[in-house]
Amino acid sequence: MTAAEMSRRRLVLVTVGVMLALLLAALDQTIVGTAMPRIIADLNGFDKYAWVTTAYLVTSTVTVPIAGKLGDLFGRKPFVLVGMAGFMVFSWACGFSQDMNQLIVFRAVQGLFGGVLFASVFTLLADIFPPKTRARMQGVFGGVFGLASVIGPAAGGFITDNWGWRWVFYVNIPVGVLGMALLVAFLPYVRSKASWRDIDFAGAFLMIAGLVPIMISLSNTSTYGWTSWQTLVPLVGGVLLLVAFVVVEHFEREPIVPLSLFKNRAFTVSVIVGMLSGFGMFGAIIFTPLVFQGVLGVSATNSGTLITPMMIGLIGASILSGQLMVRIKNYKWLGTIGSAVMAIGVYILTLVTTHSTQLQVTSALIIVGAGLGITFPLYLNAVQSAVDRKFLGVVSSNMQFFRNVGGTLATAIFGSILANRLGPNIQAQLDKLNLPPQFKSNFKLPSGAGGAQQIFNAANLARERASLPAPFRPFFDQAIGAVKEGLATTMHEVFLIALIFVLITTVATVFMPSVPLLAARRQPGTELGEASPVPEPAPEPEPAAVSSE
Repeated sequence: MTAAEMSRRRLVLVTVGVMLALLLAALDQTIVGTAMPRIIADLNGFDKYAWVTTAYLVTSTVTVPIAGKLGDLFGRKPFVLVGMAGFMVFSWACGFSQDMNQLIVFRAVQGLFGGVLFASVFTLLADIFPPKTRARMQGVFGGVFGLASVIGPAAGGFITDNWGWRWVFYVNIPVGVLGMALLVAFLPYVRSKASWRDIDFAGAFLMIAGLVPIMISLSNTSTYGWTSWQTLVPLVGGVLLLVAFVVVEHFEREPIVPLSLFKNRAFTVSVIVGMLSGFGMFGAIIFTPLVFQGVLGVSATNSGTLITPMMIGLIGASILSGQLMVRIKNYKWLGTIGSAVMAIGVYILTLVTTHSTQLQVTSALIIVGAGLGITFPLYLNAVQSAVDRKFLGVVSSNMQFFRNVGGTLATAIFGSILANRLGPNIQAQLDKLNLPPQFKSNFKLPSGAGGAQQIFNAANLARERASLPAPFRPFFDQAIGAVKEGLATTMHEVFLIALIFVLITTVATVFMPSVPLLAARRQPGTELGEASPVPEPAPEPEPAAVSSE
């Protein structure tokens, strides 16, 4: 059922419901990020900092393409509702976590439902709105994602400082309940003739069996290193299983990932851009709180407030990009501009030191957000216009899938750098101080992740400083300053790697073809997944029966 077939009231209510579904998933990610330094201090888990995010990304990543394909086969309404319900249940469970292992497990299960949500939301837009309206709406929905990121960090910091970090997992429940109510009542359910026999069980199994060990092995690099058997065995095993997955997909009648889609240059370039830009996005969103709270000594509340401008940049640029796409013939160059802008912002982050100002970091985040905001609606809408209508769920979910893959790789790589380089960098800074032996014998010098963990709790630092004899307190300040210098050096290395990948992204955007923002009919002889050169003036009527149930 398209917008033309719905009453205006119903269309508005469905759109609001879909927005709330997106807001639910996006708000959870951003609100938790600001609370993470306090969580690791409370649960004593600095060494597992990246795992909380990686566990969520691994499960949501493997779920996205499967949910997208199943939505194409059986309709998206049941999947988006199940996704919202499960997401809320396990968000609540995260709030009850008593240690880092429990939190990681609950976040992993929550990620399964998060993947279903992300696979469904932007495809629902393509189901409801015609292509040109869709371009504008995707800009608006990119703004909703940004709005969640505006509210999230500030709310996460405030809640953490005033109510405790557990409440950051509880506050999204009302959003989910309202969104579910609207979608249950007003979202049409499209019945299809597909059956369970059309499900690619072998492909789903091989995809999960291949991706999970690969992502876990990359996450293990922070603990075991890149050349250990704990890293290499699951990595090689996962790669072999993905090779088997590709072979199975080649012969499958309804593959989860139709390989012929990669013959479509718009799809291939968009996938590459989405995956590589994930490095800059996750580097900024996940690791910048460490800069604010650890290097600059900002409280959790103020840290969230200072990250907010990044999302304001994302909202403004996303809405503007959606509007410009339908007015500029060669809109593909907007993607190149957006990626270049993001590179400038990440470069500024590489220059941050303990002497930097909050304004410098915040300015960099605004620039990164603007770059991301330009690219979000552009590539998704271009891909949805470049393929046959029956592949809308597949291509939309695969865009999210490969972006998540990039984010997971980024989190694993950056987490490895953080774990392996932080200790030596802190020690190098401490060695420069030449602290007196009397101080060293009375005070255990901070080192590595455990030492860095101290700087995220200002109250504990103040108590520890007050417990020292007065002559030792200046040396204590110097030692803590060395920890911050070591963290700043490590974050410089993290952002430098992110910058390299964003620059590669900028080069990739040049190869994007110009795709008319029109629905396309596949002509005889056209390869599967290729857009027809002849635009379709109006969408064909769907053969499936439509019910409001």
